[in-house]
Formats: sequence, structure tokens, C-alpha cells
Amino acid sequence: MLELKDIKKYYHVGDTTTKALDGVSVSFRRQEFVAILGASGSGKTTMLNVIGGLDNYDSGDMIIDGKSTKTFKESDWDAYRNNSIGFVFQSYNLISHLGIIDNVELGMTLSGVAKEEKRQKAEEALTRVGLADHMHKKPNQLSGGQMQRVAIARALANDPDILLCDEPTGALDTETSVQIMNLIQELSQEKLVIMVTHNPNLANQYADRIIEFSDGRILNDSHPHKESEKSDQFILKRTKMRFVTALKLSFNNLKTKKGRTFLTAFASSIGIISIGIVLSLSSGFQAQIDRTQTETMAKFPITISQIATDANANSDRALGSEKGTFPKSQTVTAKISDQDRAQHTNKIDQNYIDYIENIDPKLSNNIGYTRLVGMNLLGNVGGEVKPVTFSAAASSEDSGAAMSSAVSSMTGVGVSTFPTQLDNKSGENFLQDNYRLLDGSYPKNATDVVLIVDANNNTNINSLKNLGFDVKDGEKIDFSQIVGTNFKLIHNNDYYTELPTGNFIPNNDYQAMYDNANDDTLTISGILRVKSDSTMNLLAPGIAYSDQLTSQIVEENQNSAIVEAQKNSDTSVMTNQTLTSEQKDAVLAQLGGSSIPSSIMIYPNNFKNKEEILTYLDNYNDGKKKADKILYTDLAGTMTELTGGLMDAITYVLVAFAGISLVTSMIMIGIITYTSVIERTKEIGVLKALGARKKDITRVFDAETCILGVGSGILGVLIAWGATFPINILLYNLTDLKDVAQLNPVHAIILIVVSTVLTMLGGHIPAKMAAKKDAAIALRAE
Repeated sequence: MLELKDIKKYYHVGDTTTKALDGVSVSFRRQEFVAILGASGSGKTTMLNVIGGLDNYDSGDMIIDGKSTKTFKESDWDAYRNNSIGFVFQSYNLISHLGIIDNVELGMTLSGVAKEEKRQKAEEALTRVGLADHMHKKPNQLSGGQMQRVAIARALANDPDILLCDEPTGALDTETSVQIMNLIQELSQEKLVIMVTHNPNLANQYADRIIEFSDGRILNDSHPHKESEKSDQFILKRTKMRFVTALKLSFNNLKTKKGRTFLTAFASSIGIISIGIVLSLSSGFQAQIDRTQTETMAKFPITISQIATDANANSDRALGSEKGTFPKSQTVTAKISDQDRAQHTNKIDQNYIDYIENIDPKLSNNIGYTRLVGMNLLGNVGGEVKPVTFSAAASSEDSGAAMSSAVSSMTGVGVSTFPTQLDNKSGENFLQDNYRLLDGSYPKNATDVVLIVDANNNTNINSLKNLGFDVKDGEKIDFSQIVGTNFKLIHNNDYYTELPTGNFIPNNDYQAMYDNANDDTLTISGILRVKSDSTMNLLAPGIAYSDQLTSQIVEENQNSAIVEAQKNSDTSVMTNQTLTSEQKDAVLAQLGGSSIPSSIMIYPNNFKNKEEILTYLDNYNDGKKKADKILYTDLAGTMTELTGGLMDAITYVLVAFAGISLVTSMIMIGIITYTSVIERTKEIGVLKALGARKKDITRVFDAETCILGVGSGILGVLIAWGATFPINILLYNLTDLKDVAQLNPVHAIILIVVSTVLTMLGGHIPAKMAAKKDAAIALRAE
């Protein structure tokens, strides 16, 4: 069944050539006991390795059941060893961290034998060699003879055609040697047994045929055989080790080194611990920020102004951009400034107002409108009727006041108008929810106004002076002197007088206008101060009034004579100044001729409602051109994005620093795996002798690093999670913030995966080195 034809195997060391096999030709019968005798270095072990596929011959041919092995690839040799060869070594070569049954099953595992069949064959093999009572032990619990019996059982379990024995009794006492030789002789009745030995007495007593070797050649063959020509009858069954098997082998190995495995896992987990703590603090602080912003800024108004800023405007090519081509041409290009490019005009019309008013009161029960309408106010100041205003600016600060008003209308902070409650049955009321009544009453009618003071009961001195109060800086005024004060709101037709030229001038007869029955009376109904727990201190100190008041003024004046005249003229009806269309619109708005507000402020009921309102506003813009879209300002959202971006940046930097320890851990794992490869060199040889492929050997050590990676990842996550408790106690004592450090379960899973991947990457190079080890050399390792 087996024939060697002119087999040569030379070893070259420098200029020296050793002829281990020098033209060996020999054939073997299917059942016989062949003993190969020879001194050390004669080549007998090399021939055994060549027959077993552990060493490749240089030239010649080895034929198995009519199949030439000249064209065998490495995978063919692996399958050949697994299918056809059973090895019995002098030093047993059992894998110490596996049980006896597992050792015997290993070859069948590589063959893909089913679990039940594999266990049955292993138990039968162990029973046959007399170890039925010891099959659940570990190798270190057996005697030398018993371990050799396990090795024979392992060789037999996969039912090989050839049994190769390398000095099987070399490490045994005489009595045990006899038992082992009797067992091997019995096996030769059904298989080809080839035994290498130094002992001629042993060979003569048990072998059917003795081949004497010297200097790589056969000197004598006691019972030669000539193999007849036959067709190829050899069938190879490919081997494959499942990753689960590799995990089991590696796990059992790691269990024998518990202390080192734990220290390795702990050292590898330091990077995971660092990143875990950073992520815990980052996500915790972000959660605190989000919670605070949700609680404090969720109800900040979403502001829609006639002039808005497009945050998405591309400024790369705008005026003043640092990016450029630095041209050499002698020309200047006129460009729009970055600020003007980002400016967007919202075309707010009545359709859009109606769209806003259709917002569900459950989402926002307070919507405010700011209009630039002027108020024709008169007040009784010290017994004399004089014009008064609700402005908080001194007369010399008109331009600054205009700018402040513009900013207020865009952000919703520092305004003078408060929103109207849409649904009176709802509990959401802007003033009552955010401002405490110090004196008087909350506004009940559109003509009721209030005085806003700050947390120290201070208010703007200009607001009082503009209402006719004679006060000085720091002077205190009783509430009773302010609450109940009345003013007269004069209609345009009474306030402006038309001249024969068609121009209009203000009426100077203040007393007559003050006494006119058509006037509206405005009253300071109360004094309000922001509540200590409120985050919605949006009203500026001074007089605040309902947007219903401005709406009422527009309704009363939009058909007045001065408004009609101004609508029909492109020049100012008061100054005769030529007006652009924008200027004309502004004058009409000031005179009460336009019902379109300059800004709209939508106050969400809560954070969740705000998101729904933003979606509602975005829906209006769907399908519209950029020029027709209505842009809004979400101050709370902008601040959230800013703080979130800063927190993300800090997190990335800290994770990057902590990641250095991960790289260090990866290098350390590579060193540990390389050490493991050296320690398990003989095991590598055994696996290859049983038919394991290079992939399988790599898989064994990849499995080991996988276990270490998962273990270090889990350990790191657990330690990081445990560290959050003292960290939270420390932070609470320092900042009064509760439960800041919180490890997100998703982050924990990701960290375990990262640990596993990096560890396997670190150990993969040593694993590939292990796969390339020569099987024959590996088996000789101690």
C-alpha cells in the first residue's frame, strides 16, 4: 500500500550537506509490523517523518495506494496525516491542558466527525488500550505507561491505515514496555505499523520485518516487499478546525495559567478603563447639560424675524474669506460681504401668520407678535398733559435703542411685549408661570400694561422718566405711586392734522386730545418680578405690554387718513422725503398701517413640544425655493449644539490620549502571544501531526487573543463602571451634581468589541509565526 521510490532528503548547513535519506526505495504491505533499526543520525527518524508527511522529501516519489505524492500541496499533506497516519511518540506528546478524552478526540475534531460519534470512538479506543477507568482524568494524573496508551488511543481513534511509532518504549520501564509492545503487535494484525527503535532485541522479538538503516540508506531488509502497479485508490478528506474548537483549546490552556492570564487581561484593560471613565464622564456631563438645557431653555421662544441669518450660507468665497487663490491679475472684484450674503429676508405674509396660528395649543399656548407700530401716548405729568412713551431709552440713545430692539426681536430676549395665551383653559400662561406679582394685578385686558423689575426690584430709570416720573438714579418709589397710573392712547385721526398741502403734522392741543372720548385708556395694572426658579427672564426691565395692544392699535389706525395718504404716496406725508419701498413699508408699520408683525415668538410648552414645533415649521418650507423659505432662530438649540460640540471635542481629545494605552496593550498582547507560541511549540507540532492546517494553528492563537481581548474588555468595563461610584461621590461633594458619571451600555459593548479586535490584531502576527513552524522541529521542542 505504501512505496518509497529513490527518496532523497538533504540538509544544508553552510557548506556542509547532510544526507539524511540518500536514495531510499522500499515498499510496505497493508498489514505488517516493520521495525527500522539504526544508530542515531542514520536517517531512520527522517524516513518516519517523510512517511508521516511531517517532512517533505527533496526528490523521488512516495506512492500511497497508487497515488503519487509529488503534486501534493500543503493542505493535501495535512489531510493525509489526519486520514491515514497515527503517530505514537516516545515522549507521548499529549496536550497537558486537555483531558484524556479531549486528547483522543482531537484528530477526529479536525476531521469534522460528529460529536456523538467522536465521543463513542474515543471511549472505544481508550477501552481497547485498557484505560476505561481513567478516561476522565488529565494527563498529569497518569503514569508513563498510561500516557503512552493514551497516545496509542489517539493514534487509533481516527482509524488510520498506518501507525508510526518513534521509540514508543524509550521512556518506559521493562514491564510497561512489554505491555505497550504487545499492544502494538496486536495492532499490526490490522494495520501497517512502522516502528523506529535502537533496540534490536525489541525488534527481533515483536517485528515481522526488520529494516536496518545507516547513513541515510537501507543496509538490510529481512522481508522485502515489491508493490505491484495499481490504479489510484487513495481518497483525501480535508481537515478543518472550527473556531469553537480553537476557543476550547485556548481556554483550557489559559486556565492552566490563571495568574498570568488575569494580570495580562488587567494590563490590557487599562486603556479600556481609561476610555470607559472618559466616556462615562462625557456622556454624564452631556446628559447633565442636556437636562439643564431641557429644563431651563426648552421654553425659550423660537423666533421668526423679517430679517434672519442663514446659518448655512457658504462663506468660503465671500468678502474677507481667508481662503483664496491669491491671483496676480491687475483687477478688483466687487463682492458681497459675508454678513450681507448670510442675510435672508423672510417673506412673512398673512398666509404664514394663519399657518402659525394653527399650531396646536398643546405644543405652544403662548405665541407673541412684535409690531413696529408707534403709540400716540399722552400722560398727565404734574397736572400738565404731555407726550409720554413706553421706551426704556434716553432721548439721545435712539439709534442704540433701535439696534437693541432689533436684537431682541431676533432672539426673543429683552423684549417689551409678552405673548397672549391662546387657550385660556390651559394652565400655560407666560406671565403667571414666570413672573411673580408684587403689587396690583396681572393684565386682564389688552389695555393693561405692567412694570417689570429685576431680582433686586430695580427697573430702568428711562422707562419711568419717559412716563413722566421725576426720579433720580437710585431713588426708591412706592408701588402705590406706579400701580394704577393711566395714560391715553390717541387714534391717528385725532393725533395727526392734515394741512391744505396734503401733509400731516402732530396735533399740539394735548389737553383736547387727552379729553377726547375716543381715546383708549392704558393702565399700569401691576408690578412683576421674575420668579427665582424661572429661566424665562425674557422681558426687559421697564414697561411691558401685550401683543394684543399693538394688534388693537393696528386695527384702529390701519384705515386712518394719514395711513391712506401714505399708502398712495412714495414720499413721506410728514417730511416730503422720497421713500424706497422698504422705507415706505417701515413708515406704514410705524403709523399702524400694516398688520404683519416684524417678528414672531413661539414659546414651546416643553422640550418635546419644541421638537414638534420645529418639525411643523420645517414642513412649511418643504418644496419651496430658498428665497421663499421662512427661516427661524432657535436660541436654545444653537446653545445646545455649541455646548455639545465642545463636549464632543473634549471627549475626542481625552479618548485619543487614553487610546495610547490601547496601542500599548496591543503591543503587549503581541509579546504575550509570542511567548505563548514558544511555550506551546510542542502542542503546535502535535496539532500538525494530527493534520491541522496553518489556518487552524493561526486560529488557535487568534482564539487565545480573542479570549484575552473579551476578558480584558469585560474587566475594563466592569472596573470603569465600578469607578463611577466613587467618582460620583467626589463630584457631588465638589459640585453638588448627582450621578454625573454614567457608563452607557452601548459604549460598554463597543469598548469590549474594540478591545477584542485590537487584541486579536496584536496577537495575529505571532499566530501567523506559529502556523509557519516546522512540525518535525516543533515536536522535538521541550
